[in-house]
This record gives sequence, structure tokens and C-alpha cells, in this order.
Amino acid sequence: MSSQPPAAPPVAMTHRQIMEALTGLLAAFFTAILSSTIVANALPTIMSDLHGTQTDFAWVITAALLANAVTTPIWGKLADLFNKKILVQLSIVIFVAGSVMAGLSETIPLLLTARVIQGVAMGGLTALAQAIIGTMIPPRDRGKYSGYMGGVMAVGTAGGPLLGGFIVDSPLGWRWTFFVCVPLAVIALILLQLTLKIQHVRRPAKIDWLGSILLTSGVSLLLIWVSFAGNPAYYDWVSWQSAAMVGGGLVLLALLVLVESKVEQPIIPLKIISERTTALAILASVAVGIAMFGSTTFLGQYFQVARGATPTEAGLLTLPMIAGNLTGSVVSGLLISRTGKWKVYLIGGSVLLIGGLGLAGTMDHTTELWQAGLFTAVLGVGLGMLMQNLVLAVQNTVRASDIGTASASVAFFRSVGGAIGVAVLGAVLSNRVTQLATEGLAAAGLPVTGGSAGASMDLVDMPAPVREIMRAAYGDATAEVFLISAAVAVVALISVLFIKERPLRRTVDIQPASDAERATPELTSVGS
Repeated sequence: MSSQPPAAPPVAMTHRQIMEALTGLLAAFFTAILSSTIVANALPTIMSDLHGTQTDFAWVITAALLANAVTTPIWGKLADLFNKKILVQLSIVIFVAGSVMAGLSETIPLLLTARVIQGVAMGGLTALAQAIIGTMIPPRDRGKYSGYMGGVMAVGTAGGPLLGGFIVDSPLGWRWTFFVCVPLAVIALILLQLTLKIQHVRRPAKIDWLGSILLTSGVSLLLIWVSFAGNPAYYDWVSWQSAAMVGGGLVLLALLVLVESKVEQPIIPLKIISERTTALAILASVAVGIAMFGSTTFLGQYFQVARGATPTEAGLLTLPMIAGNLTGSVVSGLLISRTGKWKVYLIGGSVLLIGGLGLAGTMDHTTELWQAGLFTAVLGVGLGMLMQNLVLAVQNTVRASDIGTASASVAFFRSVGGAIGVAVLGAVLSNRVTQLATEGLAAAGLPVTGGSAGASMDLVDMPAPVREIMRAAYGDATAEVFLISAAVAVVALISVLFIKERPLRRTVDIQPASDAERATPELTSVGS
């Protein structure tokens, strides 16, 4: 009776079954992405209303990304213990709570708290969406479905700033950029209940709470340091505060590595991430995260603050980048499923990413808008070809039992890269704006108030001559952000060049059935 290994085929799902199962999941993912990006073009208005600074602007993004990053591995562990469907629904409920709180915020600290709650929920949706896809679809066919997810991400990323711009310009005001996603979340919950039917395989798992605390504390301390260092109102780059924060952060991260090497089930699985493909994909993901979140976060601000566009116009001006992202994600996913080749798209995406960021680094406050659209479209295509396909490369190299952890690790490091990118580039932009604004005001013979020329983002109430100098400062300083991101993106290219391309499996290999079946999935999949 051992000649009856057709126990595996029943696990395989038809395209229709997979699409039905993915409907609610993609709807939830779309809601979360939309809620995250809808704030982009609203942020300049929010900062103006709540009297925020450039540092506050960056931390509204950083807080959500950091919470996303540190909770993603925890959600991955919870997925081993509890039903993934219930966890996805819980993530949506948490997201709604964070969105409502953000919409009701009257101060920057309250808004930051709400963004942390949203980030926690995004961590769940990020980890669980990839894990669910990994349990349903063999790697050989996963490129197409990852392309669909990338497409949903692109549409949500595109629709967010555009919808946010419309809402901010409407009588509803910026608070509805958070409230509008509540009905969408309810629809996603209903669809998930009706369509997502997957078998839950419970695996023993322990959550590494000490590792989570050390990780959050260490990264947060370093990000807080880089956000305020060099600002005359806080402390210098070389000061006892800097020494204490950098030293403390490094000690916490060193303790993290020690703990992760000792605990039974670490939050950062050193054994998995040290595998060549996974390690290189993670390194590339960090670079992509810095380039993606760090540069695109400030694109809407560039159009509004430097170019005088309304929030709606800023949303329209970001469409070329989103269209490029959608095209790169969907087309590369379909071609990977058709040919089985995936490395060439990672290399091509990295080259386009570097090229797009480099071109964007030539922009200033006088650049023709059609040129800005062309530059960001190239950037978008590169991002679309990289994000989902890096996850696919990792999922193809690990056992199905490790797919959730490996996928969560890639998403985790990408979000950490994003949080670092936004915080660091936000600090660079703030300091550069202050410098350019001070020089511009001095050249115009206008009084400069104590080095804080670049601190305020409320240009509306400024005298016209000062406003124009500030717009020029923001426009010219943004180019530096893109150039730094381009340099970081080179790391992604080098990493993917050294990834070894392996044939994509045609089997899911989620049944822990027998040792014999576990030992031969790669061999049987290549010939199937």
C-alpha cells in the first residue's frame, strides 16, 4: 500500500479554488495597503493642522513600519499555533481600531500611537498573507499569484495617495483618510469568512518575547538617535546623548543575537536566514525597503510642498510610479509562472530601481513634471519586479514547514529597512532643508530665526518671499534623498547577482506525512 503516494494530489487546488480562497485575503490586504498609503498625500496637511515638524512627518511613517517589522515574526509564530483565517480577521479588527484612533487624533503623540496600532495589524496581514499563499500554492505556480498580490499592492499603493488627496481637498477633511477604510475592512472580513477555506495544521511553537523586546528597543533607540541628532534643539552628532543612545542600541542588538542563538524558537531564525539564498534575499529586501519607503514617502511631500500641488494633484502625479509598480509586478509574475525563470527579473528590477532613483536624484524645484513622472515610473517598475519575487525565491528554497517563518523574515527585514530609511532620510532631509532655507533667507536679506528655518511644514501662513525660498529648499533637498536611496539600491543588485537560481518546485510539500516524502520533494517536483 506504500505505492499510494497519491495522498499528495488532493492537496493541490485548482486555479478557481485558489482564486476563491484568495478573494477575501486580497481584499484584506488591499484595505491595509490603502490605509497605509492613503495618508501619504494627507501628511503635509496633517502636519500643518497638528503643528508637526519634518521629524514628526517621518515618524508618522516610521512608527507604523517599525511596529509592522517587529510584530511580523510574532504573527508568523501565532500562525503555527492558531487558525490563520482567524488571525487575519483579528488583524483587520486591530487595523480598524488603529484607523479610528488616528482619525480622532488631536495631537502628534496620539497620532503616532494610532500608527503603531496600525503597524501591528499590518505585520499580521503581511506575514499571514504570504504564509497562506505558501501553504496553498506550489512555488512553480506561485509567481502568478504573487503577481496578483503585487498587483493588489500596487493598486492600493496607487489608489491610496490619490483617494487621500481627493478626501483632503473635499469638505470631509484629512480625518476621513483614516475613517474611509473602516467599511472596506468590514467587507474584507465578510469575504474572508465566506471564501477563505484552508486546513489548519497546528505546529508546536513558542513566542520569543525577550527577543522581541530586545529587537524593538535596540532598533527604536538607534532610530530615535538618528532622527534628532544634529538638530540644535536636541543634541549634536558627537555628544554624550549620542554616545549613550548608540552604545545602548548596539548593546541591545548584541544581546538580541546572543538570545536568538540560545532560544529554542527565535523571533529571528538565525539558521534559516543564514542559508545563502535567504540571506542574500534578506539583504536585498533591506535595501529595497530603504529605497521604497525612504524615497516614496517624500514624493508626495515634494509635489505638495516644493511644487505647490494640491493633495489631489499630488496623488495624480504619483500615478506613473504606481503604474510602473503594477506593470512590473504582474508581468514579471506571469512570465515567471510561464518560464520558471526568476533571477533575471530580480536583476532587471534592481537595475531599474537604481536607474529610477538616480534619475529622481536629478530633480529640483524647477524640474518639468513630465520628467518627474518618467523618472518615478522607472522606479516603480523596478520595485514591482523585486518585492514579491524576492519572497518567491526564498519560499522556493525552504521546507513548507518553514515557509511562514522564512516569508515573515523577508517581510520583517524589508520593513526594518523601510523604518530605517524613512527615519534616516527624514533626518537628512530636515537638516538639508534647514541649511538651504537658512542660506536662501540670508541671501535674500531676510532675518533667520535661530536655525529653525526648516523646522515648520506650515507654509500657508508664511509671507510670499519666505514661502518661495522654503519651497525651493524642500525641492532641492529631496534630490539628496533619492541619490542616497540609489546608492543603497546598489546593495540589492549585488545581492541578487549572487543568488543561485534553483528550479521552482511544483509541490507545496505542506503535509508532514513521512520522512521519505520529506526527503524527496525537490527531486519529484522538478520532474512533475
